[in-house]
Amino acid sequence: MQQLKGRTALVTGASGGLGTHIARGLANAGMNVVVSGRREDALSAVAAELSGLGVKAHAVPADLSDLGQIDSLVERGEAALGPIDLLVNNAGVEITSAFSSYTRAELTSMIDLNLTAPMLLTHRLVPGMLARGQGHVVFISSAAGKIGPAYGEPYAATKAGLIGLTQSLRAEYVEAPVGFSVVCPGFTAGDGMYQRMLDQGFKSSRLAGETTTVKVTQAVIDVVRRDLPEVMVTGGPIRPMLALSQLAPRTFERLARRSGVTELFRQLAASRGRES
Repeated sequence: MQQLKGRTALVTGASGGLGTHIARGLANAGMNVVVSGRREDALSAVAAELSGLGVKAHAVPADLSDLGQIDSLVERGEAALGPIDLLVNNAGVEITSAFSSYTRAELTSMIDLNLTAPMLLTHRLVPGMLARGQGHVVFISSAAGKIGPAYGEPYAATKAGLIGLTQSLRAEYVEAPVGFSVVCPGFTAGDGMYQRMLDQGFKSSRLAGETTTVKVTQAVIDVVRRDLPEVMVTGGPIRPMLALSQLAPRTFERLARRSGVTELFRQLAASRGRES
């Protein structure tokens, strides 16, 4: 979908963090934007900011951990700005914890928000995109979906699920006028989950590196315009590590332990009283 100007996007998780930056980037590209999130006051401020960029913007508060709100979100968004041409599934949650310290409710709620909700939103919007002959869906996954870190099992599992979902959708709709892409950010400074870690004094290792909200936002726009299957946005040499994880898994595990990422998340879990 090379032409973005004048078309309508829905960005979930847009009341703060990376979602706000993605929504702003799409508005700067000329798209009208429906922004959704749980914090109504922050969401209204984002919509007002986007309207000031010369596009139409509308806020639809929704808590996607409640899967029953999905149809209402789509209906209210399309009633305000018209059919959705681009869906950016950004909403998600991460809880750093020893696996045995998660509650069952936490495990299931993370699956609902991080994986089931994006799947259901996509399922809801794709038929309309196919009927109109245009559309694109972007899933915001994570480097954790490629290399699952310690103290983040449900997060890694759901983010890996988004990668598999994207691959299957692209295979099924390869001849259709609708595209599917996944963006996998690493530690992203500037806003969101990792920035909060930085604010608490926790920083990634030199090997893992950092990326920025600007680079991730640009990646989202690039995958839509170029119909790219997958883009990794990291500050470290992730591609050689991914290749090694497939060719020599045990060697990769030893290197991963030396990267400092496991210790970083152990310390973060301990700081929150969630180390077993």
